[in-house]
Amino acid sequence: MFKVRTYNQISPLGLNRFDSSRYQVGPELADPDAFILRSQKLQGEPVPASVLGVARAGAGVNNIPVPEYTAKGIVVFNTPGANANAVKELIAAALLLSSRDIFGGMNYVQGLTHMTDAGEMSKLLEKEKKNFAGSEILGKTLGVIGLGAIGSMVANMALELGMNVAGYDPALSVESAWRLSSRVEKMDSLQSLLAKSDYVTLHVPAIAATRHLINGDTVKFFKPGAKLLNFAREEIVEAEALIAALDNGTLGGYTADFPTPQLLGRKNVILMPHIGASTEEAEENCAIMAADQLMDFLENGNILNSVNFPPTVMARSGGHRITFSNDNVPKVLGNVLAILADSDNNVIDLVNKSRDNVAYNIIDVEDAPAADIIARITAVEGVIRVRVL
Repeated sequence: MFKVRTYNQISPLGLNRFDSSRYQVGPELADPDAFILRSQKLQGEPVPASVLGVARAGAGVNNIPVPEYTAKGIVVFNTPGANANAVKELIAAALLLSSRDIFGGMNYVQGLTHMTDAGEMSKLLEKEKKNFAGSEILGKTLGVIGLGAIGSMVANMALELGMNVAGYDPALSVESAWRLSSRVEKMDSLQSLLAKSDYVTLHVPAIAATRHLINGDTVKFFKPGAKLLNFAREEIVEAEALIAALDNGTLGGYTADFPTPQLLGRKNVILMPHIGASTEEAEENCAIMAADQLMDFLENGNILNSVNFPPTVMARSGGHRITFSNDNVPKVLGNVLAILADSDNNVIDLVNKSRDNVAYNIIDVEDAPAADIIARITAVEGVIRVRVL
């Protein structure tokens, strides 16, 4: 019986994926095999030694101490793409809100509570509507930085809205490339994309390489008056450089899902309360995806959509399964295979994958490995964690 501790409100459609005959699921479980969560911050929280995996029902994992968990052999999963459509639709709204002063016009109308004559109100609005004019997005160029699950959907959507689309992603995967329309112009550099875009939207993860990607140096390359959209992460944009660009007109506006105090009250800034994935459908999709990935890992040792371990999947081919994680250094796998060979346990199939400083292995063997064999494998220098499934 596996035990999965829950944090936050997880959609029942996700939690119902766990078969009650094989899983206990709840918020107060002791010695859990796994966590499933949304925004619960785990930094500084003690993690039981029993925990094997953590599934985040969402894309970002900045609420999880990933390096600490990696050192313990705990696999951290996220759900990229599960909320992509929700974010894409909000980007469509953001494009329209940033191209015309719709928000200002609506607020102006709501402030006319002192008026009681509809005719007088109509006359006033005819006179004042010029103050809320803008431009159409048809024929304008949208620059998409990051062409993964969300970025590729945004790019394709913008084409359908009649925009020209330029994309920049030095780490574009084959899977993402297949999703992307051939009409998206691929740019060789961030600077070239910024220079030709009327609107720029960010869709990159918050990692060391993308922190302050938009900064005092890169902001100089923006087309004068361009609008910047940030529905990725707050730290991708350097606040001081952003404010300076808004003040001097380098940027014509900023629309984001990450409010900060210094941006409040600015006419050329539209801020939303981090609602990019706040749809019923997105929460359901994320919960289902998180649950399915966690079950496949707990039951079969397979890893898909982990942020700290390599994707490693092997179909069950009979026998007994051993999985282990290790430091990505020479001889570890060879030493483990030697131990199995010494015990006359035949290897049916195996897969070995690595990612940065860690590696992960799945080995199917004919006979159930004895406890002393697992102890010897665990003692191999560089081995982090061993499981028998």
